[in-house]
Amino acid sequence: QVQLVESGGGSVQAGGSLRLSCAASGRTFSTYGMGWFRQAPGKEREFVAAISWSGDSTYYADSVKGRFTISRDNAKNTLYLQMNNLSPEDTAVYYCAASEVVTRSSNEYDYWGQGTQVTVSS
Repeated sequence: QVQLVESGGGSVQAGGSLRLSCAASGRTFSTYGMGWFRQAPGKEREFVAAISWSGDSTYYADSVKGRFTISRDNAKNTLYLQMNNLSPEDTAVYYCAASEVVTRSSNEYDYWGQGTQVTVSS
């Protein structure tokens, strides 16, 4: 089992940057594909980015490609999301999740964090 705790959210002006972290418990973190999802008020949860267990493969939603970077440090059991050039449309609660596969589908993720709020003002 994996427990996930996100941090690093906050408020930032448009054009700014934030780095989210997701700390994982358990010794099997390195065997899971990991993903970031977000949910804005009144909207469904959407895929943001995913990374393979080794970190060799990454996937992004078109809306964040070129601005966000997903990475992981298996030695530290930590997942990251570097977010640059933020816009008000990026305002949402951001969740990290763990899956036995690398996928864009939230249905394939078995473990979820509690989420961290990101607010971008114009």
